[in-house]
Amino acid sequence: ESILSRIRSFEYSQKNAVLVPAAALGVGGMLLYWLRSGRKIKTIDMGDGWWGSGERPLKGKEDESIRPFKIETSDKEIEDLHRRLDHFRFTPHVEGAAFHYGFNSSYLQKVMAYWRNQFDWRKQVEVLNKYPHFHTTIEGIDIHFIHVKPPYVPHGRTVQPLLMVHGWPGSFYEFYKIIPLLTEPARHGLNEGDVVFEVICPSIPGYGFSEAPHQKGFDSIATARIFHKLMNRLGFKEYYLQGGDWGSRITTNMAQMLPQSVKGLHLNVVFINKQGLGRLICIMLGAYVPWLVGLSREDARRLYPFMQKNIYDVLRESGYLHIQATKPDTAGCGLNDSPVGLAAYILEKFSTWTDKSFLHKDDGGLESKYSLDELLTNVMIYWVTSSIVSSMRFYKENFSKDPNLNAYNSIYVPTGIAAFPQEILHTPRVWAKDVFKNIITYSYMPRGGHFAAFEEPKLLAQDIMQFVRKVEQL
Repeated sequence: ESILSRIRSFEYSQKNAVLVPAAALGVGGMLLYWLRSGRKIKTIDMGDGWWGSGERPLKGKEDESIRPFKIETSDKEIEDLHRRLDHFRFTPHVEGAAFHYGFNSSYLQKVMAYWRNQFDWRKQVEVLNKYPHFHTTIEGIDIHFIHVKPPYVPHGRTVQPLLMVHGWPGSFYEFYKIIPLLTEPARHGLNEGDVVFEVICPSIPGYGFSEAPHQKGFDSIATARIFHKLMNRLGFKEYYLQGGDWGSRITTNMAQMLPQSVKGLHLNVVFINKQGLGRLICIMLGAYVPWLVGLSREDARRLYPFMQKNIYDVLRESGYLHIQATKPDTAGCGLNDSPVGLAAYILEKFSTWTDKSFLHKDDGGLESKYSLDELLTNVMIYWVTSSIVSSMRFYKENFSKDPNLNAYNSIYVPTGIAAFPQEILHTPRVWAKDVFKNIITYSYMPRGGHFAAFEEPKLLAQDIMQFVRKVEQL
């Protein structure tokens, strides 16, 4: 009996030796599958759309040709601009107001005099045409983009396609200073080894030379889909993305929509509007013990005093947003009719969004970072295309669907973030990780504000290259 019990005990232990590891392996496998499947779900449905005039044609395939495009001007266009500038009605500024009331009207007189008498639009058109421009029709509207390839590629080096997306009130022209740094890095002293790009910069539909949507509902998700279709039409299966302002949201949506096509996502601004008790505790403790809640000293320096930097300053700078998110056509019609009003409305953003301290300067600090030729060229892109109203509508289309701009699914594509110190809002890495689960690089940039590519092209180019090199080594 004793022998039999020992035999049974031995058989039982042998079964355990097989069953326990097998059960553990099974449970572990199920857990791993659950974790992996959790990462795969919640992509944005790509869907489809039609933004052309009238009903979508029932028959016939869309013209998918890529058509060369050239920006042109005429005597009539320039004469009309000059006539309107000649009838500028001046409003005296409040003494000592600097830029606290908006664009200082005395400095505006100087800008208008330069625009009328010295600015050469024909010359700037030649500058704009130095890169190849194209049009292609996607979902019923003509999409404008520039496509710049490196003039020389050393043997064995891979050229990385990079889609760069602008925001408001910018344009594709914001990237003109950074493009040569990315396509010819060695020539510009950027010894970044094996990283070289071909750059595609589209105009958001309704901005500049991209046709405005004719139907309601055109938001960042529709833009993301159109830009994926554009890259596919150009023959790219995988590519890098870069964006700031609306470009940040559009490229983020692209990464959520087709993560398998996005090799990496680089952003120079991240807007995450997460609320709740955890975030409140983090904000409260961060002022005194930032390390306890995952904030660095630099995060604390940029975030606090919190109410001043994240509430009062943002309210002061976002009045335009409420107008554009509710009744864009009302204010827009005046801006579309008056070049002076348009310039004041746009250029004021290039002052305080570049550096908050420029609020205290009579000239808004504009010429300390940009030339008047550069600033007025960007304004002219809106003026000659009559696109200010359609660009403003983009706010209504997005905010009406998602008032907090919060509809982010988790993003697992490799992500790089360049945090510029004068950006409107600072998002610490620990907050960014709530959405961006695979942050490869997070850089505290030494200087610069909202219009990074326009203001600090070399700094931004170096950060993009550092990010891409790390992704390529993964």
